[in-house]
Amino acid sequence: MAGEALIVVDDVWKVYKTGDVEVHALAGVSLEITSGEFVAIMGSSGSGKSTLMNILGCLDRPTKGTYTLAGRQVAKMDRAELAETRNEVLGFVFQSFNLLARTSALENVELPLVYRGVGTKERVRRATKALDRVGLTGRLDHTPAQLSGGQQQRVAIARALVGDPKVILADEPTGNLDSRTSMEVMGLFQELGRAGITVVLVTHESDIAEYATRVIVVKDGKIQSDTRQEARVA
Repeated sequence: MAGEALIVVDDVWKVYKTGDVEVHALAGVSLEITSGEFVAIMGSSGSGKSTLMNILGCLDRPTKGTYTLAGRQVAKMDRAELAETRNEVLGFVFQSFNLLARTSALENVELPLVYRGVGTKERVRRATKALDRVGLTGRLDHTPAQLSGGQQQRVAIARALVGDPKVILADEPTGNLDSRTSMEVMGLFQELGRAGITVVLVTHESDIAEYATRVIVVKDGKIQSDTRQEARVA
């Protein structure tokens, strides 16, 4: 269900200065990602893939070049607009889950809606629906300590979904999971793609990238290859 270009990166550079030395973390990256695509970004440590992910997530700005997200140039947004975009257009999933330890699954998933000022009743309804969508209907009151690693990552995905984002950005989301649980999580991402949500996943594992419909390999701050493929079914 690919459609409009949601992410447009045009000749993006990211240069860090350490003393007199310039480090080119990104060196002229251009790419387009459309709605409903499931894209894996691969590369070794220091390749620039994490820098690219930070720019896609509006957590960092390019040194030069333009990044357009959902039709808006990110460089022209002020801090409040950036925060709003991160909350409403993007959903984030991390390797370490980033859940609040003493808080129930339901309350963890509600959190982005708290920042939006959504009322309690509506927050609970939407968080319950998101947890149901990731197969955790009976675990609403469980804290992270009472959940397996795979269940914790499902809570994190539900939290990313609760705001109805256009794009899910997942940074090494299977890094702390065993192979079977990783496959379940990838199956969940594939379902989201079929529902029209764009998924962009950073991974260094080629077997995880096989579940995506497109694989972008980054090396030395540049796109080395950009390949569409028949995704492995989870």
